[in-house]
Amino acid sequence: MREPDGHLSILYRGPLASCDYDCPYCPFAKRRDSPARLREDRAALERFTGWVEEQDHPISVLFTPWGEGLVRSWYRRAMVMLGHLPHVRRVAIQTNLSCRLDWLEEADRDRLALWVTFHPGQVTYDRFLGRCRALAARGVRHSVGIVGLPEHLGHARRLRADLPATTYLWVNAAEGHLYSDDEAAGWQEIDPLFAYSRDPHPSAGLPCRTGESVISVAGDGTVRRCHFVPSVIGNLYDGSFREALRPRACPLATCDCHIGYVHLEPLGLYDVYAGGVLERVPHAWPPNPPPHPRPAGRL
Repeated sequence: MREPDGHLSILYRGPLASCDYDCPYCPFAKRRDSPARLREDRAALERFTGWVEEQDHPISVLFTPWGEGLVRSWYRRAMVMLGHLPHVRRVAIQTNLSCRLDWLEEADRDRLALWVTFHPGQVTYDRFLGRCRALAARGVRHSVGIVGLPEHLGHARRLRADLPATTYLWVNAAEGHLYSDDEAAGWQEIDPLFAYSRDPHPSAGLPCRTGESVISVAGDGTVRRCHFVPSVIGNLYDGSFREALRPRACPLATCDCHIGYVHLEPLGLYDVYAGGVLERVPHAWPPNPPPHPRPAGRL
C-alpha cells in the first residue's frame, strides 16, 4: 500500500561487511574489510545521505549492514545528519552497541532509533546491560533482542528482568532450529511476539509493501524490492526506480526474516509496530495489562 503522502522507507546496505564480534552463528564474524573497501563504503554512504538530503518527500531509513556500522565514524555522522533533516521521519540501524555513545548527544532523539542485539560470549552481560541503560537514560528510542538459541535462554530471561519494562525485548528464531511447543512457549514468555519469528511465513503471491513504499538500496544505488528478492527494479541515483514502484505480490515461497515479513500486508504488523516498524518497537509497549503469551504454534 503506497503511503498517501509519498513516504518511502529505505533499507540501505552498503559494501561494509566487517564486524568486531565473532558470533558462531554469523558468517561475517570477525571479518575485516580492506582500507579500500572501507573507503568505498564511506563514499557510498555519503552519496546516499546526499541523495536523501535532496529529496522533497517523507523518507525513513534503516541501515542493515552485514557488519557493525556504528564503530565507523561515517555511520554515526549519517545517523546524526539524517535525523536533523525535516523530511526524514526515522533513521535507524541494526547494531551490537559496541560503539561509543557520546555521539548520541548530537542526534535528534525524536527521530533516531537503534535496533540492538545482545550476543552472549562477545560482550559481558553487565557491560551490555549498562549500555542499554545508558540509552534509556538518554531517551534514545531502541529495541533490544537476542537470537533464540537454547543456550541463550537464561541470558534472555535475565535481560527481561533487568531491562526497563518500557524496553521491548524481541527474540529471533535461530536459523535452522525447530522449536517444540514447549521451547517456543518459553521464548514467548519473554517476547509475546515470538510466534511471528518461530517459523517461515508462506508468502508466495501475498501482497507486500516492498517494491511500492519500501525498497532495498545497495551501495551503488541498485534498488531491489527487498534484501531477499534479487531482481533489480531500478537505480536510486538515476531515478529509474520510481517508475517501478507499484503494488507487488511476493515471488518467494516463504519469508523468514523480520525485516522482510514485517511488510507482508496479511500479517498486519504495521498495526502492531505502528510508529516503530523500522526499529522493531511495538506500538503499545509495554502492554497494559501484560499480554498472556500467544499459542506457541504458527500465526
